Order: sequence, then C-alpha cells, then structure tokens
Amino acid sequence: MKKLFSCTLLGCLLSAGATQLAAQNIAITNARIIVGNGTVISSGTLIVRDGKIVSATAGSANTQGLRVIDAKGMTAMPGFIDGHRHINTGPDEKAQMQALLEAGYTTILSGGGPGDGNITLRDHIEKGVINGPRIIPSGTVRLNGTVEETRAAVRKIAEQGIKFTGEINITPKPGPTAKEIENLKAAVDEAKKVGVLVQVHAVSPQAMMAAVDAGAPLLVHTPHFGWMKFEDAKRVAAAGVKQLSTIGFGAPVFGVFADDNKPRFRDGKPWPESILDGEGRGEEAGYKAVNARTSWDAGIVYGYGTDTTYEPKAGLEHELKCLNLMFSIQDIVKLMGPNSAAYIQMSDQLGTLEAGKLADVILLDGNPFDGFWNMLNTKVVLKGGAVVVDKRL
Repeated sequence: MKKLFSCTLLGCLLSAGATQLAAQNIAITNARIIVGNGTVISSGTLIVRDGKIVSATAGSANTQGLRVIDAKGMTAMPGFIDGHRHINTGPDEKAQMQALLEAGYTTILSGGGPGDGNITLRDHIEKGVINGPRIIPSGTVRLNGTVEETRAAVRKIAEQGIKFTGEINITPKPGPTAKEIENLKAAVDEAKKVGVLVQVHAVSPQAMMAAVDAGAPLLVHTPHFGWMKFEDAKRVAAAGVKQLSTIGFGAPVFGVFADDNKPRFRDGKPWPESILDGEGRGEEAGYKAVNARTSWDAGIVYGYGTDTTYEPKAGLEHELKCLNLMFSIQDIVKLMGPNSAAYIQMSDQLGTLEAGKLADVILLDGNPFDGFWNMLNTKVVLKGGAVVVDKRL
C-alpha cells in the first residue's frame, strides 16, 4: 500500500511532543459557508468563541480580539463524521489519526474491536498524547453464546462507559437464525436498561428487517444482498431506525493499493472475487447504490459511514464517488452532516454550523456544489474551536 500520510507543520509539532490544543476565539472571514441545515451563505463570517459557534452571517462582522482566518476562495462546512470506521490503538495511531484529520474528519464512531483499545485511543487524543479526531468507542457483543452471556456482554461495555455496541453480526442469507434473533432481542432489551445503543451489521433485506423487528435502533450497513422493498424501507423509517451508507463496499478501488490499474476490493485484494462473502461479479455495488436511494426516499435518517481501515482520504473519495451516483450534493451535505450527527446521538452538538454547536469546522479549497471532488481539498480543520490542521502554508 502506498504511504499516503502527509504531515503538516502542526501535525509534525504534535508528533514531536504531547500537547493538548486549546480552543481559540476565531473569526473565519470571506468564506462560502455551507451551514448544513439547507442554508448556504455565498460570502460570510463565522465566529467561534470558547469552542463553540457563535454566529454564521453574511458579509462582515466585528472581529476585534479574534484570531482572523481569511477564507477567501474557500468553503466552510461542518467537520466530517464517520459513523462506522474500524480504528483502534496501536503503533501507527499517530499517523492514522493525523491522516483522518487532514481528510476533514473530526468525529469517528469506532466500528468495533476491543472496547479497551477504543478507550485507550480516545484517551490518547483527549489527553493530547496524539492529534486526532473525536473518538466515540464501541464494544463487542456476539450472538453465539447464551442469552445471559449476551446480556453480560452488553452490561460489560456499559460498565466501561461505552454507549454503543460494535456491529452485531447476524446471518444475511437466508436470514438470521432463531438463536441469533433470541440473543439480539436480549441484547436490545439489556441495552435499553443500561443506556447502550445496539448497532446491527444488516447486509441483507432479511437481516435488516429482523434487526428492526428485534428493536435495534441502528443499522451499520445499506443491504447489499438483494433489493430492498420500498414498503420495508418505510417500516424502517416508521420505527425511527437510523442507517449508515457504506455504499462503497461493492465498488472497485483503483490507485490506492497499487498503480497497476487493476480493480481491487477495499482490503487490496482482487475485485470482485475477493469481495467479502461476494455473490459473483460485484452485484453488491448495484444493490448498495439503489438500496441507498430507496432508504433515503422512504424517509430513513441515512448517515455516512465507510466501514474501512485504509487511507482516510482515499476512503472518503471512494464513498463520495459512490454516493454521487444516487445523491445530489445537497443530499450529501445533509447525509454527512445532520444525519450522521443524529446517528451518533450528537445532533445538539454537531452536524451543522449553527450557533451553539461545537466548532467542528473544515475549510475546503473550492466549492463542493461544483463537484464532490472539492470535498477532498481540506485546508484547515477546527475541532472544538482548536485549529488542528492548517495546510494553507
């Protein structure tokens, strides 16, 4: 795999020594501001104080006493949220977390793995040991034991202070087993008692509906084993169940793992034969894309997740390419902002550049409404009002 991580001056300084970046009082001027609630300000000023957004207004504003960032020619929008990315603590965490920031990600809900490792990574970032996005840990729950073992696993992650299960796997075809359904219902019931949210790895329509019927509130995947019925999607929406995209799963990746112009799965192995549990000629790519639009049109709160481990900017580009098949840029802004914030239960803090929200702001070199590729050109990143990336130099 090509080494694609870059190091800004700020990133290099952070790597050299542990430090916690403090929130600043900042004015971002002359910016195109994509608020995220449907409002776009063609040229305006964003004011940040004490880690939160004070205002986003057209034209100029009083900037006295503020650090001024002139964003002329750039676009301000909410920091990217990945609702499902596989991360954990480890020897490469500095480079990986810096690369996530530089791609524009400010918040990550861990896709799974050991809860202890998730917590350690979160703590390394919060204590300033390394620079990185906001990490929301998840914990492992499996359905292959007894009902009491399932309940105990949920209680364990609650005791660790973890609020989300990782993706709980259930059989996609022909559908979940009776034991899986019994254990999933137990997991959901126990999770409600201890304040944990259950996420289900629902990659087929059968698995999706079984998860909804069991009361699971969150679906990590858009199904890629068969077509979703619109009536089923409406049932998901009516139940208030939220869903993530991950629609790049079935489409081939080029130029990331090698420059030989050969299609690859997102782990670097040949496409389509190495698609996980693949059906043949990459049918998953078609199912994912169409089912994504079905979910959206049915009214499901549909957010953004990559379900990846590889280089963040390349993964962002791949997911955006696939989303662009079925969604307008306006849709993608909503999907990546307020919908993703709703999925991670942080609508009151993230997802839009409205007054009172945390100041997670990215400055892009260009206008996303001219093409999704401009969402790949992050120049400045604020996380909670602190400048954590500045690539303008």
